[in-house]
Amino acid sequence: MHRLCRISCVVALAATSSGCALPYYWQAIGGQLDLLRKREAIEAIVDDADRDVELKDTLRAAAELRRFAVTDLRLPDNDSYTTYADLGRPYVVWNVVATKPLSVDPEQWCFPFAGCVSYRGYFKRQDAEAFQRRLDRRGFDTYSGGSTAYSTLGYFADPVLNTMLRGGVEDVAAILFHELAHQKVYVPGDSELSEAFATAVEEHGVEMWLRARGDRAGLERYANRIARRGEIAALVAAQQSRLRAVFAADSDEAGKRAAKAAAFEQMRIEYAALKERWGGIQEYDAWFAGGLNNATLVAFATYRRWLPALKAHLRKAGFEQYYRDVAELADLPAHGRQLRLEEWERRASTAGGLPQL
Repeated sequence: MHRLCRISCVVALAATSSGCALPYYWQAIGGQLDLLRKREAIEAIVDDADRDVELKDTLRAAAELRRFAVTDLRLPDNDSYTTYADLGRPYVVWNVVATKPLSVDPEQWCFPFAGCVSYRGYFKRQDAEAFQRRLDRRGFDTYSGGSTAYSTLGYFADPVLNTMLRGGVEDVAAILFHELAHQKVYVPGDSELSEAFATAVEEHGVEMWLRARGDRAGLERYANRIARRGEIAALVAAQQSRLRAVFAADSDEAGKRAAKAAAFEQMRIEYAALKERWGGIQEYDAWFAGGLNNATLVAFATYRRWLPALKAHLRKAGFEQYYRDVAELADLPAHGRQLRLEEWERRASTAGGLPQL
């Protein structure tokens, strides 16, 4: 849930298109250029006897994962992830999500190339937090969090970043597969479809990679992790449905705010029950401790809305057909995309092949 900003920085390509947005565009330009300046060829780092051994081992693994993505997942073969950049910070960008206090629908920001997206990304944490405070003063529910990676959709040769390496090789695989998937298909103005599409490639791709390595223990560990993620996604979806009913009720604003607070208390109780069933695993404690509101739900749900249908379709169709079918979705109007995706959900459910959220 910390990779929400995928493409905001592509706005640097059109920085002069809106005078009132120039400060935001200029920070995007500066951050992107700084990242590009810090790139080093992975091959040169691996061959350098003076470089850190652990870093070299991880970058070798990243190079192998990139080859797997190209040959087995049919993802783009270009100069992306052939270089490395150490940014000297824990996240590459920080993202802000906002909703109205009595709505679960995200605010939208529109940019050239990327279309309208449900988040706004900044290369400096203080800039993201300053923007968040401005939204807070206007009464919005807000969420701000760091992202370990983003995609420029092939406009630049994206490097492997130090921010991507903290979780181990399995996480590097997930990030590379996800970001390269954005280069394969991206739907401007539809964050839910774009992110669920790439997440389906990510999760199915990591499973394939672990299976190809014969890593049974890793495959079981990853399956359990995805199952927990699915249960949290179901919890978030249920909470959004509960809040939609609250906000649509025939009551005054004070009553709706009180019911909203009660709904989030109920969500915390439900999470505690999940944790107990998991044996006390604390994987999502920090997210819950960070403060729940409508915007924090969006930050998670953006990746999950269409994921079950897309994963089921990918498993049935295979990668090449999956890419063609989602590209066709991108050409449909929003209502048409929704109808097609709902049809995929129904087919998967009827066939008993609908995976967890």
